[in-house]
Order: sequence, then structure tokens, then C-alpha cells
Amino acid sequence: MTPLQQRINTIEESISQACERVGRDRDEVTVIAVTKQVSEVRTQNVLDQGIIHLGENRPEGLLAKQHAIPQGAVWHFIGNVQSRKVKEIIERIDYLHSLDRLSIAKEIQKRAVEPIDCFVQVNVSGEDSKSGLSPTQTQSFIESLSGYDKIRVIGLMTMAPLTEDQDEIRKVFRDLRELRDGLAAKHMQHAPLTKLSMGMSNDYSIAIEEGATHVRIGTALVGSESEGDE
Repeated sequence: MTPLQQRINTIEESISQACERVGRDRDEVTVIAVTKQVSEVRTQNVLDQGIIHLGENRPEGLLAKQHAIPQGAVWHFIGNVQSRKVKEIIERIDYLHSLDRLSIAKEIQKRAVEPIDCFVQVNVSGEDSKSGLSPTQTQSFIESLSGYDKIRVIGLMTMAPLTEDQDEIRKVFRDLRELRDGLAAKHMQHAPLTKLSMGMSNDYSIAIEEGATHVRIGTALVGSESEGDE
């Protein structure tokens, strides 16, 4: 068994255990392999293991990976994108995880041919270092997107603080889920809000227990180039 297969097996076991603890089906959770810091070869190896959802956070990285891997992947753009860069990526991705400004929405509306599945990014923790809307801004922002027929708001996204305090991490994820639930109850046609993108390598189990449908796992899954293994 390769180191990559071992990592995938470990993650699968952790996900299954987290789902079992809270009575969820494993099929409710999509694993996104964050390949932003690894090579095209290592990314292809991940894809060959059946992890088809791949996450990139820079237009340059996305385009390079897609040139090397022309088919078989579902592409998630998980980083902040500048308005002027939207035209480079919007027809090349399946999901955008970082919608938090009308300037981005306007560019998507202008450039996209088909509707794009988007997560609205919320800065639940309120940290200055994190992008995203405040929870109190989120409803009005989503409502303002009702006239943008190239945007489908499928859910919310957040990042927890880098801390050892699991209660603090859990509260951030729980707050996002409760915010999503409240907004979903409004039955906005353009915003089904059935998904939650939250949880990374160090906290994905907690995120799953709190309702994550998409977890973004980097090093714990793909490893690092310095390891010299695939």
C-alpha cells in the first residue's frame, strides 16, 4: 500500500466514524483534495485513487493542473478571486467556494455561460485575517443575488480558527450550520442552501459532526512534495 493509499484509508475511517457518531450517512460528505501545493503528477495520483473533487486557490494553479489533467476531475475554486481574474476561471470550475462580494457576482454574471454552483463565504470567527461576510451581512447579500441567473447559492463556507480549542472550533461550525438553516428556511429560489463547506485537515471530523457536506483536505490527504512519495 502506498503512502497516499494509507492517508486516504485513514481519512475514510475518520469520516465514517464521525458520521456514525452523529447518525449521518457517509455519502452525505464530499471530500475535496486540496492540491494547491503539490505537483500535477501527485494530483493525478490522487485522481487515480478515486478522489475526483480537486481544490485549487489560484487561477494559475488551476489552469496548470487542468492543462495536465484534461478530464476526470470536478474542480473547486476555494480561494479568494479578484474580480479581474473571474474571466480566467469561471468557465473552468464546477464550484466556487469564496463568493463574498457583489463585484465578483457581477463578473460571474457577465462571464458565465451556465449557472455556477457557489458557496457564500462567511467569516464566522470574525478574525481580521479571514475573508468573508459577517453573519449579519449574509442574508442581505444572498438576497441581493436574486437577479443573477448565472449564480446558484448552494450553501455557505467558513474556516475555523487555528486553535487547539475544539469547543471554539465546534462553535464556529455550529454557528454556520444554524445560519444556513435559517436562510434555507426562507426558500429563496436562487439559493437552495443545502450545502456546508467547512473543515480542513486538522478539523474535518468536527465539521462533519456539525453538518459539513464538503470538507477541504490538503496535506493530510495529498501529502507534500518533500516526502518524495506518491
